[in-house]
Amino acid sequence: MKQENEEINKWIELYSGSLLNRALSMVADKNDAMDLVQDTFMSASSSYNNFKRQCTPLSWLHNILKNKISDFYRIQYRNPEVVSMSLFFDSSGSWTDNSVLNEWPQNSDNPEADSTLLDTLDRCIEHLPNQWRITVKRYYIEQKKADKVCHELGIASTNLWKILQRSRMQLRKCIELNWFDTL
Repeated sequence: MKQENEEINKWIELYSGSLLNRALSMVADKNDAMDLVQDTFMSASSSYNNFKRQCTPLSWLHNILKNKISDFYRIQYRNPEVVSMSLFFDSSGSWTDNSVLNEWPQNSDNPEADSTLLDTLDRCIEHLPNQWRITVKRYYIEQKKADKVCHELGIASTNLWKILQRSRMQLRKCIELNWFDTL
């Protein structure tokens, strides 16, 4: 038992940074990433006897972390926040705000404006409901194929396209409210 604790403590010292970097690349919030790394070490400690040493400890820990991240997103996805469609549609199903259909100005000559737009987009993505944010990140940011996203999230392709469409509308609205004010 003492040897087991010493080895786990050594792993914590050696591999915490690597695991945290991996977690940060997969989740947006640093606190969530730190919690996932902590959960990884707790799981490794409780299942230490199952470690067969057929791979390196770091590989084993990365595999545990990968499963923890999957569980994290699965829980968030299955407990979505409520989104009011009244922001976009009236009771007859028509657009409530026709400005959503307007064209945006082109600012390709202004790198600072482009940078501000990307910062605004990042903030807007983080304000999407969890289910939508996960889907947008998987499809657009990680550039995963639609069938892979559907499989990972356990949704039908029609649901994927509806989520992406509604996300784009909400992102556009958020950008229009937050980015154009900075120009």
